[in-house]
Amino acid sequence: MQKLLKKRSKKIGQPPGTLIHIGDESVKDVKITVIDYKDEQFQEMEAAALDVCFPFKDTDSVTWINVDGVHRPEILEKLGQCYGFHPLVMEDIMATDQRPKMEDFGDYLFIVLKMITYNGNNGGLDIEQVSLILGRNSVLSFQEGKAGDVFGPLRERLRTAKGRIRKMGADYLVYSLMDSIVDNYFVVLENLGEEIEVIEEKLMTEPVP
Repeated sequence: MQKLLKKRSKKIGQPPGTLIHIGDESVKDVKITVIDYKDEQFQEMEAAALDVCFPFKDTDSVTWINVDGVHRPEILEKLGQCYGFHPLVMEDIMATDQRPKMEDFGDYLFIVLKMITYNGNNGGLDIEQVSLILGRNSVLSFQEGKAGDVFGPLRERLRTAKGRIRKMGADYLVYSLMDSIVDNYFVVLENLGEEIEVIEEKLMTEPVP
């Protein structure tokens, strides 16, 4: 808590919309991937430069831009300016202590969720903020970039055109992203349940003060 308060103190005296990262410090490079598709068309790339993303703004296909790492304000600022996002939205993306929420800005929806993954190495949980922006034909997702994500099966469905996802719009993609995050909660609960069973059995068979 003390660490978080110190990071929050950076915003004191700054005007609303100032982009300041609040969260765990990161030295990783920001990774941007682009998936663009419609029924019979698909392309996937890692954007070597930010301006690669800009031409997709006006296409009639569905574009998913995923940003791994929210600690570089200049990147978020340029993306926000290109797509016309409110400065307060970009500020919330960089402040990774947000509560889950959804806000309607007319031309787009802004959604914040928590992605939880089970860390089998130490029995702990990795909790990461994911921000989603749903536009007319675009979805932008922003992750902290801590420990991967849960979207692998969804990406594979897009690559192979499995199911109806490539026939649907950007709204269905956002639904699928949210569904992937929530479905993984049950995986986490199952793993924690197994841990609890092991502890309970040990308490019964090897009791100690």
